[in-house]
Amino acid sequence: MDKIAPTKADIALLEPFAGLALEHIHVPTTTTEFEIAAAEIKAAGLVGFDTESKPTFVTGDVSEGPHVVQFALQDKAYLFQFHQTLGHPYLIELLQSKALIKVGFGLKSDSRQIYAKLGIYLGGVVDLNTVFRADGYHKEMGVRAAVGLVFKQRFAKSRHVTTSNWSRPQLTSQQILYAANDAYAALKVLEALNIPREDLPVMGLTTGSNDSSQLTE
Repeated sequence: MDKIAPTKADIALLEPFAGLALEHIHVPTTTTEFEIAAAEIKAAGLVGFDTESKPTFVTGDVSEGPHVVQFALQDKAYLFQFHQTLGHPYLIELLQSKALIKVGFGLKSDSRQIYAKLGIYLGGVVDLNTVFRADGYHKEMGVRAAVGLVFKQRFAKSRHVTTSNWSRPQLTSQQILYAANDAYAALKVLEALNIPREDLPVMGLTTGSNDSSQLTE
């Protein structure tokens, strides 16, 4: 029998998830700041990962995202904005790296957008939906359900923020907090699952000729 994740109604009754505070979230803009960010992210070896894109509301429109890429460490997070071109060399290296394990939920769509925008493949990926599926949860989990299941806590996911303009040059405090903690929550969920690093289902994400992401061992 398939295991059942908590429902939205169940989650609404839980205590809030304690994520990173604003002062621990960094949005680099200079070469020096990008160098420091990339060095710390690489040194961590395993990070929470996600992307955000400006939504499209018209049928047929194609997203030009991602506009923000998030890397979460144990005590901080870094948000790379795509319009900050000084950061592109560092971002590309981090995205392609097989040594840097990037943990998140539903990363196939992120992979498609990254390939469309940069022409590169994601390396060193752990999609937590794969982990939960192997444990008997056959419905896509997602960060909110996973936090509810693993921590018995409520991950705040405001539609007002998730559908906001992620391409804006200056992100709002709400956007910064949400984006960073989306990635941070994924990292904390993986830690709580206590899977030995050598047993993690690390994959590379590639884009096939039909433009659908494929998972490769």
